[in-house]
Amino acid sequence: MKRRYLLGALLGVMGLLLGGGFFIPQPVAANEFKPIHPGTLTIGLEGTYAPFSYRNHGKLTGYEVEVAKAVAKEMHLKPKFVVTKWDSLLTGLDSQRYDVIFNNVGITKERQRRYIFAEPYLYSKTVLIQKKSGNMRHLKDIKGRKMAQSTSSNFGQLAKHNGAKIVPIPGMVEAMNLIKSGRADGELNDAGAFERWHKSNQKAKIKAVNLDKEVPPIPAAPLLNKRDKPLQHEMNRALKKLAKAGTLKKLSNKYFHMDLTKA
Repeated sequence: MKRRYLLGALLGVMGLLLGGGFFIPQPVAANEFKPIHPGTLTIGLEGTYAPFSYRNHGKLTGYEVEVAKAVAKEMHLKPKFVVTKWDSLLTGLDSQRYDVIFNNVGITKERQRRYIFAEPYLYSKTVLIQKKSGNMRHLKDIKGRKMAQSTSSNFGQLAKHNGAKIVPIPGMVEAMNLIKSGRADGELNDAGAFERWHKSNQKAKIKAVNLDKEVPPIPAAPLLNKRDKPLQHEMNRALKKLAKAGTLKKLSNKYFHMDLTKA
C-alpha cells in the first residue's frame, strides 16, 4: 500500500514536469518567526529601571515587564526575561541572547540603521534633574556641565549633542548619587522614572525641570534584529490589539499615573 502511494506521488510530480509545469516548494517557514527558544519569547531588559522594569520583593515587575508579557500572550508564547545592564543590551541582541529588547529604547535614525523597531508603546517625556539649588532651566543650560548619563541611552545622546560633559554611569541610582554628592551637575532622564525615584526619596534635595516645550516626547518601542521582520509583523499585530483594547493605557496609568501611550 505504501509503495503504491509513493509511486503515485512520484508519477504525479513527473507528470507536472513533463507537462511543462514546475514543482517549486514554497518557503513558508521563511516567513514565520522562529524564536531563539521554541515556544518562548526571550526579552532583554535592565530590571533596575523603575517603573519600567524593576524588582519588587524579588519579583520582576514594571510597565515594560507587563507589556512584554501581554505581547507574548497574544503571540501564544511564554515570556522569558534576561536581565542585563543598559550598555550590554545591544550586544546581547546582536549575539542572539534574546529575541527582543523592551527597555524604553527610543526610536532614532542611528538605531534604525542597525536594527528595526515594532510599534511604539510609550512616549517618554524628558526632565532635567539637578539639585534644588541648581539654576539650569533649559536644555541649552547643560552646555559645559557635568551630566551623569548612560552614554548610549536616548538621554545620554541628547546631553552629548547639547554640549554637556558626560559622566558615564550604569543607571539612574548612580546618577542621583553623583548629583547629591556634587560630582555631577545633573541628568536628563524620563519624567516617569524620576517621579518613581522621588517618591521613594522625598527627603533628597533634588528637583526636575520639565523640558516638554523643548524636547518632543520620544517614542519607545521593542527593538529587534533586522533579520526578524516576521517577529516585527507579529509584534505589531499584538501591540495594536493591546492598544485598541485599552491595555497599554491601563498599564501606563498603573505605573506612571498618566497615559504616556500617545504622543
